[in-house]
Amino acid sequence: MQYHKVVLAGGNGYLGKVLAQYYKELASEVIILSRKPASAINNITTIVWDGKTEGDWVKALESADLLINLCGKNVNCRYTPQNKQEIISSRIVPTTLLGKVIAGLSRAPKLWINVTSATIYRHAEDHAQDEATGEIGYGFSIDVCKQWEQTFFDTVTPDTRKVALRMGIVLGHSDGVFPRLLNLVKLGMGGKQGDGEQYVAWVHEHDVARITDWLMQNTDIDGVINCTAPEAVKNHELMRLIRRAYGIPVGLPAPQWLLEIGAMVIGTETELILKSRWVAPKRLLDAGFRFQFPQAQHAIHDILSIKN
Repeated sequence: MQYHKVVLAGGNGYLGKVLAQYYKELASEVIILSRKPASAINNITTIVWDGKTEGDWVKALESADLLINLCGKNVNCRYTPQNKQEIISSRIVPTTLLGKVIAGLSRAPKLWINVTSATIYRHAEDHAQDEATGEIGYGFSIDVCKQWEQTFFDTVTPDTRKVALRMGIVLGHSDGVFPRLLNLVKLGMGGKQGDGEQYVAWVHEHDVARITDWLMQNTDIDGVINCTAPEAVKNHELMRLIRRAYGIPVGLPAPQWLLEIGAMVIGTETELILKSRWVAPKRLLDAGFRFQFPQAQHAIHDILSIKN
């Protein structure tokens, strides 16, 4: 399907680059809204915005086929009061602003996808959490997700369909989680983290892009969508698959007490590693979406086959 215009708000990060590369072949124009200027590359253009105030960037949303909002401070940090406030405001403020702007456009985007997080569900080791029966968890990261989605759905955009994409851990070769896990394997420390029984709700980067494209074409779907592969994998199994694919048979495990020390040293939270995220993409599967990488083993082999 050929599109006229795709806009990626906050699209200068890892996932934004994945989506820009995907849509450059499908859209006449791909526009990235970023705080940092960048030179145009073929049909990919960057427009500067601050995510807080209206400006010339507003014109970019006129007649857009698709808007994907990727804004949000990286949660890979210590949850200090200042970081907590920045994590919340960096999501709520741009979402509110985009909703206000869209409501005032004469030719509003057809579809607005807000990339939220699958961590909104509770720690689950008993069964998968889907959109219909999944139970919302508790704690700071869940509160962020709840505020974020409420802000998104409270915006009034009668001419724009809205989807909150609850994203799992995106696996890809260039950035994100996978290169860090691979580095642990290379250093001989690619064993389980904690007891290794926690589930990892993951999704291949290419399937993420394909899902956004599929949502554009399936105009009857809106609301909350889980963006995770259909087969979640336990932490110890994920690390085993990476070791085996890379050719390193063993890896030292990292017990919880060591993870807590390490998290303090590198400035992150152990929740990001130890929470069991068992999330199922029920709505996607029920509606007929077919994952290119439904199993972690195949996704890992694909990622390792790609050279930078």
